[in-house]
Amino acid sequence: MELSSIKDAFDRVAKKQKLSSSKSQEVVDQVGREIEQALATIQAPNGPSTPVDQKSVLTDLKSKLNAIVALKQLEGPQKELNLSLSKYQKLLEKYFNPDISKAYRNVDFDNHIVNQIIASHFYRQGLFDLGDSIINEAGVLDLTALRLKFMEMHQILEAMRVRNLQPALTWGSANRDELVKIGSNLEFKIHTLQFVEVVQNGTRADALKYARTYLAPFAHLNKDDFQKLMGCLLYAGRLESSPYSDLMSPAHWEMITEELGRKFCTLLGQSYQSPLSVAVAAGVEGLPTLLKLANVMAAKKQEWQAMKQLPVPVELGKEFQFHSIFVCPVSRDQGSEENPPMLLPCLHVLCKQSILKLSKNSTRTFKCPYCPAEATVANCRQLHF
Repeated sequence: MELSSIKDAFDRVAKKQKLSSSKSQEVVDQVGREIEQALATIQAPNGPSTPVDQKSVLTDLKSKLNAIVALKQLEGPQKELNLSLSKYQKLLEKYFNPDISKAYRNVDFDNHIVNQIIASHFYRQGLFDLGDSIINEAGVLDLTALRLKFMEMHQILEAMRVRNLQPALTWGSANRDELVKIGSNLEFKIHTLQFVEVVQNGTRADALKYARTYLAPFAHLNKDDFQKLMGCLLYAGRLESSPYSDLMSPAHWEMITEELGRKFCTLLGQSYQSPLSVAVAAGVEGLPTLLKLANVMAAKKQEWQAMKQLPVPVELGKEFQFHSIFVCPVSRDQGSEENPPMLLPCLHVLCKQSILKLSKNSTRTFKCPYCPAEATVANCRQLHF
């Protein structure tokens, strides 16, 4: 609802701006035409018997310009635009707190690690000059090995974007064992792209030779895909008009290019998404909740900076959930090795410490907080996420 109101206000301001700009241009054009007409009259060839009365022309021009009242015409639309801008600014201030420092919490960061994260972020994005600048300014980092690996990755990906698969094929062959260990058939997919290119642009004999040499070793693990590729041989040179034309779709190249980037990072022991990007994106999503919390607690004259745990949950999207966690619905504590989640006979789940409190340290039965069922500590089983 808030975003809808802001968008409507923005659309109104944009409409006012266009009207103001259009009106201003119209007035300027009108003034320009009068001036050009006066100049043309003055510069027109005249005989000695009929000289141009320049003073009269300028007087007439002045009269016409006064009749246009350009300033008055410009003032109206400009005032309306300024009024809309003022209202829009107030609306933004209402919904968006310009001072986000209230949600800031003093944390002692390790400068070495922070510099490393920033430099790694730029290397991951392929911005090697920026990464080098960070390292040179920090003066204490040595990310040469990581830099070389990300440079190799970007060279492979850039080559794939121009339909050059040789670097990718070389990398896949060199890392075949590691890819098999993580259950990836990426090397087969890369060979598939190359095979389709051979089928379309080469001869049937060339395609068959390529299939025997590079696809056959993967056939037993990719039987359906292998059979489909063999069917392509019947349409060598005319694959675009065959039942297998979908294999030529650029979408295959895009998906396999992205998958190669992901698997490259996996084998490198790095996440595909930059940790810095993820942290910033998560912070932006959680910022409204933190600002609201800071304002509420400030009004109650309470300090939230020293709290070990936030009194309200900060909801983030599924893209920020990297592993399963459990928060006890009674104590609001997050499950841990010392305080694991426990399954009650009624199938409700509480943390171990909550169960111990309810059972008076296992001395009696207790009632589940969420249903009438009773249980003992011995009846509860630990859950593993």
